[in-house]
Amino acid sequence: MRRMLLIGLAIAVAPALLCAQAKTDLTLWTFQDLHAQYYTAMAEKWNAANPTEQINLKPEVLPYDDMHNKLLVALQSGVGAPDISDIEISKFANYLKGKIQLAPLNNLIDPVKDKFVQSRLDNYKKDGKYYGLDFHVGAEVIYYNTEILKAAGVDATKIVTWSDYIKAGQQVVAKTGKPMTTLEVSEHWSFYPLLNMAGSDVVDANGKASLSNPTNVKVLQLLYDMIYKYKIAIPTPGGFHHSEQYYGFMNDGGAASIWMPMWYMSRFTDYMTDLKGKILIRPMPVFDGSVNGIKSKFVSAGMGGTGTAVTLQSKNVELAKRFLFFAKGSKEGSLATWTVLGFDPIRWDTWTDPATRAPNKFTTYFSQNPDLFGMLLQVKDGFNTTNVGGIYPAVIDSVKHNVVFQVLSDKSKTPEKALKDADAELNK
Repeated sequence: MRRMLLIGLAIAVAPALLCAQAKTDLTLWTFQDLHAQYYTAMAEKWNAANPTEQINLKPEVLPYDDMHNKLLVALQSGVGAPDISDIEISKFANYLKGKIQLAPLNNLIDPVKDKFVQSRLDNYKKDGKYYGLDFHVGAEVIYYNTEILKAAGVDATKIVTWSDYIKAGQQVVAKTGKPMTTLEVSEHWSFYPLLNMAGSDVVDANGKASLSNPTNVKVLQLLYDMIYKYKIAIPTPGGFHHSEQYYGFMNDGGAASIWMPMWYMSRFTDYMTDLKGKILIRPMPVFDGSVNGIKSKFVSAGMGGTGTAVTLQSKNVELAKRFLFFAKGSKEGSLATWTVLGFDPIRWDTWTDPATRAPNKFTTYFSQNPDLFGMLLQVKDGFNTTNVGGIYPAVIDSVKHNVVFQVLSDKSKTPEKALKDADAELNK
């Protein structure tokens, strides 16, 4: 009897053991804890939806520079790479040189490509092949502190062009003594979105630096003028919009507005809690020709990003690709980037889904915006593309570490001089 019972137990347990043994290990590298948590949650969803194709996801979080350097060495040497890896957008071009060691994702993307914001796919494309998949659009928007604007008698909904913005800023300064905005002097998030919206770029079609083109000079001059001519802006406390000093400054009502991508919402909810209910998100002012002669059809810009890729060293390339697409490119995955991370999904067909209107910490914090995704739908066809290939990583580093500081902080160079010197150094 005891022997029969043991046999029965063995038969009952066997399927569970086989199921556990059937799980396929997939390693993943990232530089962001929140990304690791997200992928882990999506792996659980994958396993629930794919009982015969279970995965055992093994995420590893590494420091930003260490992860990118380690990945590059592993791919160049042919050993040691993970199955899947995040690659930040300003580094992605480094992995598309020579013989590419990343797996194309076209077989998954092409059938539903029309559902994506195309410019966000193009960031990770070379020779017609897509090698990375982003989390978000990174739509550039402007965040207004309506408490300050109200005190100055300014209606943010009336600010449509950059000339409107400057006039409103002068009124804010006159009535409240506070700056309209802050401009980064050690990062690129103040300069780069504006030149992109102006119809320009920092890298040309041949992958060479093109910082000193006339449009970029005009845009950088506009930023200089905001500080020193119109006197509506100040250099960002702490140098950039992710510094602790800046968070404290803004949380205390330090400035009336800031332009950053939509993914910056999480910085407000996490680091500027006293502004809850006071921030209105609006479309960017447009270039209509009234400021420095800049005129453009573009109404936003897709900024920042993380292109997640599958390496050819994976022993399970197709499975890794399908999980990656499930996690970020499927409709379910794309919606999760909003509900979990607060990102604007790269699939525009999710922007009308009821899940984007359901209450969460972002809708509660930004209570002045009852329909954020309705605003996004208005601008979805107004994005310029960005060329993130060739020398792009070095160009962005030059903007961050040299150009904007030289012009906006120590005033050691004019916009034209700083940009020409940068091009000369980068292209030599």
